[in-house]
Amino acid sequence: MENNMKSALITGITGQDGSYLTEFLIEKGYMVYGLVRRSSLFNRSRIEHIIEKKPDQLKLIYGDLSDSSSLNRILEKYTPDEIYNLGAQSHVGISFEIPEYTSDVNGLGTLRLLDAIREVGIKPKLYQASSSELYGRVTESPQTETTKFHPRSPYACSKAFAYYITQNYREAYQLFACNGILFNHESPRRSENFVTRKVTLSLAKIKNGYQDKLILGNLEAQRDWGYAKDYVEAMWLMLQQDKPDDYVIATGQTHTIRELVEIAGEACGFNIEWQGSGLNEIGIDSVSGNVIVETSEKYIRPSEVDYLCGDSKKALEILKWKPKTSFKELTQLMMISDLKNLTQID
Repeated sequence: MENNMKSALITGITGQDGSYLTEFLIEKGYMVYGLVRRSSLFNRSRIEHIIEKKPDQLKLIYGDLSDSSSLNRILEKYTPDEIYNLGAQSHVGISFEIPEYTSDVNGLGTLRLLDAIREVGIKPKLYQASSSELYGRVTESPQTETTKFHPRSPYACSKAFAYYITQNYREAYQLFACNGILFNHESPRRSENFVTRKVTLSLAKIKNGYQDKLILGNLEAQRDWGYAKDYVEAMWLMLQQDKPDDYVIATGQTHTIRELVEIAGEACGFNIEWQGSGLNEIGIDSVSGNVIVETSEKYIRPSEVDYLCGDSKKALEILKWKPKTSFKELTQLMMISDLKNLTQID
């Protein structure tokens, strides 16, 4: 590595955001170190192309947010200029099933990383991945950096701890640490158990005869959805400022899961019409007459978050950041990608 090359450590590098951020930083000339957990399964499909093309700018290191000694060792050895803490148990629904693990990785994992920085005595700039799920049962709309938090899941509670402990270490130890409160951000690299990807992949499978129906929960839930590739630039911009601060990153527009299904369906040749209401509602493809969407109580969370919409004026004013990709463009992008991937399998 050249002495003048900036370096970054990314936890969660094999995830959606980690892969896009790695591409972005390498394009900027960074040396990227990626924290990966030792596992019996290799889950590196999102970054394999980067490893092949840029082996001199990407190094994967074994470590874990649940293991303080590994974090200390890595920081001492590599002394990164920037750290992006994206590692987490990131699925809200699953957090109800494994609340203790979620809290350990997302909450205490952030504390371990912050304390490792303090103990080793280095002064990197840190980005902490916060979440719009912090707002939960919203008290005002749109949500800003000053909106009160009301987390409604173990995931959101773990992220609240991570948010406040990041602020605490910034104030107590003068660390350059930023919280990015990112609203929902998606891409063709989104995991299949998230609703956006579940919708596009299921519709692609239905189109190709691999699946009969798409089964969903609350069709009325509204989210502020953006493109992950746009959002990782905001992460980087936060760490290029003179002073650390916390920022909301969002599009400022909301859409229902129903709209998501309609736009995705249109992109693969379906014309979905709705009948019924509540858990009896179904979506029928008017072209074939087939029922292709159903709803089920199985996918209703114990405590639901019905509406999230972010106000990213602060990011626009200070970071000069704004989203580039519309909800319709994003949905079509994901739908086309899943159709293409299934065709290649055929």
